[in-house]
Amino acid sequence: MTTTSAYAAHQATTPLVPFSVDRRDPGPTDVLIDILYCGVCHSDLHIARNEWRHTQYPCVPGHEIVGKVMRVGDRVTGHQVGDVVGVGCMVDSCGACPDCHAGLEQYCQDGLILTYNSPDKHSGKVTYGGYSSQVVVDQHFVLKIPGNLNLEAVAPLLCAGITTYSPLRHWKVGKGQTVGIVGLGGLGHMGVKFSHAMGAHTVVFTTSPGKAADATLLGADEVVVSTNAKEMRAHSNRFDFILNTVAAAHDLDAYVSLLKRDGTLCLVGVPEHPHPSPQVGNLIFRRRQIAGSLIGGIQETQEMLDFCGTHRIVSDVEIIPMQQINEAYERLLKGDVKYRFVIDMASLKNR
Repeated sequence: MTTTSAYAAHQATTPLVPFSVDRRDPGPTDVLIDILYCGVCHSDLHIARNEWRHTQYPCVPGHEIVGKVMRVGDRVTGHQVGDVVGVGCMVDSCGACPDCHAGLEQYCQDGLILTYNSPDKHSGKVTYGGYSSQVVVDQHFVLKIPGNLNLEAVAPLLCAGITTYSPLRHWKVGKGQTVGIVGLGGLGHMGVKFSHAMGAHTVVFTTSPGKAADATLLGADEVVVSTNAKEMRAHSNRFDFILNTVAAAHDLDAYVSLLKRDGTLCLVGVPEHPHPSPQVGNLIFRRRQIAGSLIGGIQETQEMLDFCGTHRIVSDVEIIPMQQINEAYERLLKGDVKYRFVIDMASLKNR
């Protein structure tokens, strides 16, 4: 067992503070990773502050991990010491249910173990995440990072990247399609990059006219101000697929009306309060659908990383030291980041 430096929340109303985590010695199929960078996800804030009502304290957040392999178990085959690797939102699953057999571990209902705030079958406590100097993970949940990408900007791909890539791939977004991305934040900016790289005509919906220039730089072909009813009506019955990344409750009917027959509005943001109920007729008369999507499975996450390597896609990030995490949370609440915070974990040595 190794004691590593970390930052943890101890209550919903108090700041994250220095903490020590005991990491298990690597077992036969485990990989010990020295964490170089960890992204800051909005989920980290929700869970640290118990906004989803299931946080177990102390809580060490972080599920966008990039690091270097330091040790491997004697049955590890896909990774070796010195490799640069990633760990996303999951560190284990049952491996036996239909979802796991289908490579959809994120939907495992018989033993999904999240990277933090989840039952830890090794310690009997809870899992501690990437706001720490090291982590030990089963080899199946360790991902290879393409060598041509900037590591600090890779970290958010492990959550924000796969959260947007997975639905775009599942609904077969590509050339000849018109795709909408609702919101231009940590998730939305990745959705724009992926949709553009997949060859779709990409339209960004935003409440902020000032984001139009950024949206275009990220790959958007058009920008629509969603608070302008006339602009919205002008796009009725146009879209094959709309990816809605907004995590605040809002009226979905305005976007459903923009879908073609058989079009899909996919939700990936989780609001604190439920959305207003959609008009059923808006769905029935054009055979439209409202769907949801989580992250992707391990195989699809690796596919996403390889896609990013081919197309040189990374997140737009602001690098912070670990000591600024509480300030970063406050800025995150205000939308004051373009577009993801990433912690330089070397700063833990100077805590």
